[in-house]
Amino acid sequence: MKKEMQKKTTEVDMLHGSLAKKLLLFTLPIALSSILQQLFNAADTSIVGYFGNANALAAVGTNGEIVALIVTLSSGLAIGANILVANQIGQNKQDNISEIVQTSVVLAALAGIIGLIIGQCVALPLLRMIRTPQEIFSAAESYLRIYLAGYPFLLIYDFGAAILRARGDSRYPFIALTVSGIMNVVLNLILVVMFHFDVAGVASATDISTGISAWMVLQRLRRDEIFQLSFRHFHIEWKYVAEILKMGIPSAIQGAVFCFANIFVQASVNTFGSVAIAGSTIAMNFEYFAYYGITAFGQTATTFTSQNYAAGQTGRCRKILWQCLGFSVLCSLIMIEPVIIFRNGFSGLFSADKAVIESAEIRIMCILFFEPVCSFYEIPAGVLRGVGHAMLPAVSTMVGTCLFRIVWICTVFRTHSSLAMLYHAFPLSWVLTIMLVAISFVAAKLFGAYKIPDKNRNI
Repeated sequence: MKKEMQKKTTEVDMLHGSLAKKLLLFTLPIALSSILQQLFNAADTSIVGYFGNANALAAVGTNGEIVALIVTLSSGLAIGANILVANQIGQNKQDNISEIVQTSVVLAALAGIIGLIIGQCVALPLLRMIRTPQEIFSAAESYLRIYLAGYPFLLIYDFGAAILRARGDSRYPFIALTVSGIMNVVLNLILVVMFHFDVAGVASATDISTGISAWMVLQRLRRDEIFQLSFRHFHIEWKYVAEILKMGIPSAIQGAVFCFANIFVQASVNTFGSVAIAGSTIAMNFEYFAYYGITAFGQTATTFTSQNYAAGQTGRCRKILWQCLGFSVLCSLIMIEPVIIFRNGFSGLFSADKAVIESAEIRIMCILFFEPVCSFYEIPAGVLRGVGHAMLPAVSTMVGTCLFRIVWICTVFRTHSSLAMLYHAFPLSWVLTIMLVAISFVAAKLFGAYKIPDKNRNI
């Protein structure tokens, strides 16, 4: 009966058969989605850099960590819906799934509107906090305010994509993102090159394309016989809201503190001027490529673990951990090696300014070079979330990443003020976070003392 249900409700059967091929097939669209999104973002940066001016590029770049914070909060909250749906499938229950989907979409829309309002209120203080240079402040504010208008669309897409992935469909979110990304580039060329809207054009194009991706996943959920999303009978079940937030908020906090620490780093980068900001913006594009590949395996570990743990297959959960970890390290190495070797040429794709390229190379060698190390905390953290321990990796990241980087900036960097010394905080914080997540893994007594969930228990 369970196998029968799996064939009907998932495209990837997470509970049976060999894991390696399924892990790769499931992860590939997730990784490609994030990488494709970053490619489109890189195209935005390249277009505004070449057809605008250095200040326009810096204005978009100085918002980089703030935008990353917004995106991370959205995807973190969506993990709660992913885990809840995957858990229902793992326990061979489908009666509750439609209500969970309805609740998730309404929650995403409400949270998006609230986030939009809060974002508009804190936009100015955030830009001041990161010491945005005066010459680019107005353009940076314009970009951020327009970008925030699309936050409800971002949340709806992320929740919809998380629900689809929970049952094994990681391909359709990739298709939706591909379509919206192409539209984003086309709109950028029209608004920036033809109409010279610069940062306002880039932000507007992002909002419109995000709205397209949100609409596409909603249509997929509406047509699916299991999810049965109805636009006419939207309702919210508070018991499911509590379950989603219980898992989603710690995941959002984990990502948020990660980005919050980077905002402090961005504030320090800003003190070196527009050239350093532009160089940092270029290097961050490459970092995101590698990091999104790693987090894709983390998301896969969460979804696969959630289904298998709910089904009582703890031995399979261990295999998920080790195989995802191995794949993550290997794939991240493959992605970053060409950039490191040909860093001058890759940086030159974004700017012809020699000083900007040299600034980008400093960050590439100090941060990107060590990025595969992130796999050793992202994958175990994903497994912890999959078995219901979302708070442990959140606390580990808060201490290992956020607190450490802030302390580093206030102590070591203050006495040895250079870009290289600032960037050294990243690999050192990763090592500390790995140690803390490992301790959390042991403290949770994972796959040992904890009781497998009762499959007959109603949420």
